[in-house]
Amino acid sequence: MTGYAQLWRADPGAWAGAGAAWRGLTGPVRQRADGLAAHAAALRSGWSGGAAAGAQGLLGVLREALADVLPAVLEVDQALAEFADRLRVAKARLAAAVARAEAGGMLVDRTGAVRPDPARQRPAARTGPAVAQVAAEVRAALALADAADREAAGRLAELVTAAVHGWVSAPPAGRPAPGAAPPEVSRWWAGLTPAQRRWLVRHEPARVGRLDGVPVAARDQANRLLLAGWREELADRRRRLLCPLPAGPLELARLARLAGAEAALHGLDTLAERLAVPGPPRAYLLGLDPAGDGRTVVALGNPDRAGAVLTYVPGMTADLADAPGELSRAARVLERCAALAPADETAAVLWLDYDAPDSLPEAARPRQAEEAGPALHRFQAGLRAAHEGPPARQTVLGHSYGSLVVGAAARDHGLSADALVFVGSPGVGVDHAGALRTAPGQVWAATAPDDVIRLARPPEELARRAVLSGTPLAPVAGALDDHRLWFGHDPADPGFGGRRFPSGRYGHSGYWDPGNPALDGMARIVLGR
Repeated sequence: MTGYAQLWRADPGAWAGAGAAWRGLTGPVRQRADGLAAHAAALRSGWSGGAAAGAQGLLGVLREALADVLPAVLEVDQALAEFADRLRVAKARLAAAVARAEAGGMLVDRTGAVRPDPARQRPAARTGPAVAQVAAEVRAALALADAADREAAGRLAELVTAAVHGWVSAPPAGRPAPGAAPPEVSRWWAGLTPAQRRWLVRHEPARVGRLDGVPVAARDQANRLLLAGWREELADRRRRLLCPLPAGPLELARLARLAGAEAALHGLDTLAERLAVPGPPRAYLLGLDPAGDGRTVVALGNPDRAGAVLTYVPGMTADLADAPGELSRAARVLERCAALAPADETAAVLWLDYDAPDSLPEAARPRQAEEAGPALHRFQAGLRAAHEGPPARQTVLGHSYGSLVVGAAARDHGLSADALVFVGSPGVGVDHAGALRTAPGQVWAATAPDDVIRLARPPEELARRAVLSGTPLAPVAGALDDHRLWFGHDPADPGFGGRRFPSGRYGHSGYWDPGNPALDGMARIVLGR
């Protein structure tokens, strides 16, 4: 059993750093594999015969062996990073118990035993229950640390066994049918052996990386294996667009596509830098598609382990180039959650897996939001299916056009979420919270007084206001339906039937600014407070 002094001295950052060092081996391993490929190519050009064929075969075996190591290296990093995160929570719970003991006139010794402080005598009737409560809290913190230690040790021991007997085995016999529901995918994955799972991550990363219902850890391993290829794809696109064309519309279009490719490449590189940070919290790459404007899904912290999970859906113009900035918004909510509840395990996901509008004319139509609905529905169902332990509190938050994405998904498909949050919303596709199929009292909204989204009125109302503006009836314009927005009733209006939380005057993009009360409100909703 983990002891009190052992937990008090434990350094979670050192364990996270050790995990990052293991992950850092992926670069040298890839370089070695690439070097072997280059040697094999050189041999083919000037050497033939039986010995040459044997050498080529041996080089191929060595390259495969190196490639097989990559998922295991990433798995070590995950095991150590998650151990570090759970240690942080255990230490926070232990510190809270010790603080409560000190405030209540009790002492906690180096063994974790709790007793009344002789220098601060209190009636036994009052002291006894308090001592028992603090002692239980200390034991709970130690038990959490012990469980985390045993789990991490078990995962690492299983990897050692795999290293002795071979990292991967033969492929599994079956695969989920196309379009299989996330619970079915989860059951299929649970029925595989660890070696079969590693085979799939290694040989079918594109399938595993985007399969809702597969655990976050496996999806992260698979997508990180694909990351270098995605970057090369973007770099190739940029190289092809560098060749100038004669002046004219085609040249202007080329320059626009070149700017987009360069922005996406910069966004991917910045995102890769965040993926390389040891944390806390560790980042998990759950999806990436460099095609078009680019899409990505990234989690901060492991949603399969956390007790509270936020899914953040950004709005208009969001693409791969913007992903690092959008991820920082999710990170700010997570930081505020940690400040409010350091002893709770929380995670936040940036869900940018849809084609966000690039312009106001596109954003004036609901088509892209409605097309995103099935994917968001499946993703949330996948989080539920893959979660370990008691169900987490799931919150889905949409900003701007992203609020319409969330609203349309909830309305048309249902969302596996305990709370829906809309900030800076132009309307969510319904006129009342009851149409969102969410628990009563768990639909929340905030719109800043100076948010320009308040001007997003329906065309007919804008026409009426324009007609009345130059007449003696101009004051009547302000009395027209002041709660009707472009995509329905304002969710921040009491008549919508949801609940409001405050926002300061920070404009349309300032809901995550440190001084904005909206940031505190979002964090409290995520925590269920």
